[in-house]
Amino acid sequence: MASWMLCLVLILAAVAGAARETRYEKFLRQHVDHPRTLGLTGHLYCRIMLARRQVTAPGRLCKQSNTFVHAPAEDMVATCTLPADSKGFHSTSTPMDITACNLRGGDSRPPCNYQARQLHRYVRISCLNGLPVHLANTYVSVSES
Repeated sequence: MASWMLCLVLILAAVAGAARETRYEKFLRQHVDHPRTLGLTGHLYCRIMLARRQVTAPGRLCKQSNTFVHAPAEDMVATCTLPADSKGFHSTSTPMDITACNLRGGDSRPPCNYQARQLHRYVRISCLNGLPVHLANTYVSVSES
């Protein structure tokens, strides 16, 4: 009985903690993995990281796509100091190593199966109060293609 009660308390504490998560903290949880988590490769990296970071969870739909940036959080914050484009997005000054996770067919509920691609791309983000809060997309420079 005591172990069940402890488990319930821990779950409630985790839910309460998630409710206080700032948009910046959510951005870091969902998109920054630096240094890149070792020991996970390919689709296994995406499935485990998305579950571990609570992007996918039982009872929730699988996220169609998610990108992990393998650069320090400070680099993402520094990007917010760069000029924004006409849509208000800031782009990193150099390409960054990323893992792009895209949902593969099958169920739309966990366990989710993803295709992983290792890429070197510029990252576009939106910022709020000088902090990144949304990863808009990634791209290859026009001069590089």
